[in-house]
Formats: sequence, structure tokens, C-alpha cells
Amino acid sequence: MEETKFSRDSLVIKTSIVLPPDTNNHGTMFGGKLMAYIDDVAAISAMRHSRKMVVTASTDSVDFLHPIYKGNSVCLEAFVTYTGRSSMEIMVKVIAEDLLTGVRNICAISFLTFVAIDENGKPTPVPRLIPRTETEKNLFETGKARAEARKKRRKDTEQIAQTFGAEMPW
Repeated sequence: MEETKFSRDSLVIKTSIVLPPDTNNHGTMFGGKLMAYIDDVAAISAMRHSRKMVVTASTDSVDFLHPIYKGNSVCLEAFVTYTGRSSMEIMVKVIAEDLLTGVRNICAISFLTFVAIDENGKPTPVPRLIPRTETEKNLFETGKARAEARKKRRKDTEQIAQTFGAEMPW
């Protein structure tokens, strides 16, 4: 019998306060620091779903929609939205909150793809995802198109890499 899981089974929530070392000269959170948080919660979500070791295969664009200021809390919510044979798409939503006023803003949304691997580092099957809510169903139904777009982008990137090679072109 094929193993199945629900999106909520993979939910990960991480909340942190943005401290001065987390910020740039504008007083806003470093984009790279936020991207590390995004990869971290997405990896945990993928491991919760698969109960296997995982590797990051792809990070879709991270659009920074609103700044995250020093002293804000930053909350990341991640869950599996789509599964392939050995791959999992995880959506991460980032919300900042001004803890003094209570104003909350969605600061970023990102989709990442992780691949479950076995003890030899080879891709291994993951449980099939069963979406339940309307949001989960919509994300699942549109997940195949995002996966196909990623495969095309990867092929394009591989072709560019072959064109340039590892040596400096100039």
C-alpha cells in the first residue's frame, strides 16, 4: 500500500526576533540571513514529510515584498505543497511583525524543491501528498506546472554551464 501524508503533517513554524547582528546598514534583515532561515525550515518540512535525509534541489526566486526591521519578529511557515517520486515542493511564507504596534506584513514567499536520499545519497521515493484545504488543493494542482518550469530552467542552466565551462572566459 502506498504511503500518503497530509500537508499539515509537514508544517514547520520558526519565529525569531531580528537583532542588530541580523541587520544591514539600513536596519533591515540581511537577505542572506532570511534565505538561510527559509532553507532551514523547508529542509525540516521535507524531512518531516519523507522521514529521510534530504538535499536542496532548487530554490525558486525569493521576492522580498516588505522589509524586516531590527526589533521585528520574523515568522516563517513551511509545508509540503506537492510531491513527485522522490522530490517535494515546499512553500515558505515569511511574516514580519512590529512587536510594539502589532502590524504584520508578508515579507516573502518562496518555493523550494528537496529530494529525499537514501544512505548512499541516491534519490528515494517519498510519500504521496494528500491536500485537504482549498489552499492546499490549489497549491497541489499548480505544483506540477511549477515542477515542469523548474526542470526546464535547470536544463537551461546546465546548457549555460556547459557553454561557459569551469574556466574563466576572459
